[in-house]
Amino acid sequence: MALTGDGNQLSLRGEAGEDHNAGNTDTSDSSRLESCLDQPMDSSGVHEVINDLPSPLPAKHYDTDTTEPISCGLQSLEELLSWKRSEANPFNVATVPLAPREPPLARCLRRTLVSHDMMGGYLDDRFAQGTNAEAPYAFYHWQYIDIFNYFTHNMVTIPPAVWTNAAHKHGVVVLGTFITEWTNGATACEAFLKEEESYRAVADKLVQISHCYGFDGWLINIENSLSEVAVKNALLFLRYLTDQLHERVSGSLVLWYDSVIENGKLTWQNELNQSNRMFFDACDGFFTNYNWTEQNLERMRDYSGIQGRQADVYIGVDVFARGEVVGGMLETNKALEIIRKHGFSTAIFAPGWVYESLNDKTEFRKNQDKFWALLSDYLYIHRPASPLPFISSFCQGFGKAIYWRGQREANRSWFNLSAQEIQPLYYRTELEGQGWLSSRGCPEDAWNGGCSLLLEGLIPATHTSPVCAKILSLHVPLASKTLVTLIYKPSTGIKVSLEMKTTDAHLCTHMDVRDVKPSSGSPVVRDEGLQLVSQFTQLCGNSSPDGWTVGCSQLELRGCALREVCLSIQRDGPPQDTPFSCRMGEIMILDVGLQVPTELVQGLCIYDVVWLRGAGTSPESPSPCLHLNATLRWKYPTELARYFRVYWRRQRGPDPRIPPGELVLVGRAYSNLFRITELAVPEPPCLLELVVEPVSSKGLPVSENHWGRRSLSYTEALMQ
Repeated sequence: MALTGDGNQLSLRGEAGEDHNAGNTDTSDSSRLESCLDQPMDSSGVHEVINDLPSPLPAKHYDTDTTEPISCGLQSLEELLSWKRSEANPFNVATVPLAPREPPLARCLRRTLVSHDMMGGYLDDRFAQGTNAEAPYAFYHWQYIDIFNYFTHNMVTIPPAVWTNAAHKHGVVVLGTFITEWTNGATACEAFLKEEESYRAVADKLVQISHCYGFDGWLINIENSLSEVAVKNALLFLRYLTDQLHERVSGSLVLWYDSVIENGKLTWQNELNQSNRMFFDACDGFFTNYNWTEQNLERMRDYSGIQGRQADVYIGVDVFARGEVVGGMLETNKALEIIRKHGFSTAIFAPGWVYESLNDKTEFRKNQDKFWALLSDYLYIHRPASPLPFISSFCQGFGKAIYWRGQREANRSWFNLSAQEIQPLYYRTELEGQGWLSSRGCPEDAWNGGCSLLLEGLIPATHTSPVCAKILSLHVPLASKTLVTLIYKPSTGIKVSLEMKTTDAHLCTHMDVRDVKPSSGSPVVRDEGLQLVSQFTQLCGNSSPDGWTVGCSQLELRGCALREVCLSIQRDGPPQDTPFSCRMGEIMILDVGLQVPTELVQGLCIYDVVWLRGAGTSPESPSPCLHLNATLRWKYPTELARYFRVYWRRQRGPDPRIPPGELVLVGRAYSNLFRITELAVPEPPCLLELVVEPVSSKGLPVSENHWGRRSLSYTEALMQ
């Protein structure tokens, strides 16, 4: 697989008021954590006595049947005001910081917000470590949107961390929801908006929650009438919340929903005007109600109160098309056409309609892609900005199986948006001569995760030039020596090459391009800059028994940043209509100067152990037996790990004649925290070993002597 350079194109062939750290996962109950930290690190083992006591874990954070960690919202003002960081759910802390993007949000003049409202919320996505799900809802068209809002009718909706992780990887801001409505909402508002002390207490808690859980702000939705005092203080509450959040959460936003007006009446305006402008002036943006007409937009465009902040007005579009609205459903594009015509941002409410309206959920990917393709002419692509290394297997965070290096690791349907990697562009386009090209996620085969990127199409006989399939839109500064690795599976009758388009043409210089050939042995590497290359020489140029090909090339560049990745597809044979497919398994773009990781997994501890007997709920533990449920925590630089693989094995017992067992994969962890649930283990007495393997973000294997290990022995409680 060769790589050539031409101009600026390269072708590769074949969480206020408290002091805490954003994104800190150290939020579990202090006694449990102290127990964990008290485990002597100079000892490799922990001992447990099995008992039949009920689980001590809080039911709001852990499933009562399986002890799986779950996400949830807060139901009342009392629950919000009593919230404590020390009692927060450690598993719902987002581990991915908000990635930079090009262009930055502040420079986007027509933004797109998605408000995710689906069947009451906290469905499959409430499981912080993922779940088995045959046909889950997921979102993966991140390049089209700027802000993601998780919406439910809980008073305080805290976004599940899986959504925050996925959005942040793509540079998308995540907002929770604070909503009051009906009689109970009015009572709550009169209580917390009665005076400065009370509204500041609520705002402080909202800031603390956002900071603790790692998301970026709030949509404020007061859908009930307010008294004269309450509406005056609502304005002060909004301004105080916005100021405090900006001070403590970088890149944060507070948006106000079009509901009450200046006299406190609940009167949806369907526009920004003089009766609701004071709320707009007190925060970062305004989300209009859905029953607008083009005349509303025309009035707003000329309204003096909006000048200079048109991008901060998000015109609401209800995809379910409830009431008198423009567009909706598969005509949502009609609403966006009018919104963009007048230069406004948009808020797309409940695009999960494409899932909820389906009788056959197996057609979800097809319908999701169709819906977003209809809108694509009115959406603006932003590029995640990432330093090297850049790696993506195109995993969408769900699938029919879990793959590892082209092999099935688990044969079950699954869902975990924390597993989602940087997403490619999905589309279908027509070519001259009745040819076509499409790009979609396919779960039938994959290199890593749950799906691959499948390019399909037809090259017509009259088409002689290569078909260029755009895969990724990025902003990645490249190293002076860069290694590009592509794992792919093409159909017969085509030749493919990877084209890398760069920016900064006046600064970017392409000096050399060369293939990395396979090596039959372990070469002596004198040039430290080639260490990374030597790690891949056993793979480069090879094909796996399952048809995956690994192509590698080394680039020598100066002052270049990667902007687009495309696959060039050309017929390999006589002129004739040529159907084709090419499955993309993974792309890696690495700095050749990177060294092999030397960090160790340290401080691995075990706590919150719960023993259960009986048949488990998972397919892996259907028979009555002893089940281990426990939390593992360890230290490792999260920026160096793509994820972690957690294993267990029996070391000895109960039968001494049985030799130690092999390592068995328990699951993947996307933070330095993992809950083992329903693990069927041998009867006591027994000694187990639990092992944590980092999967390097640099694409390099991590030596076993750098893995984390901890032994767990257990015995039956003595009879009294």
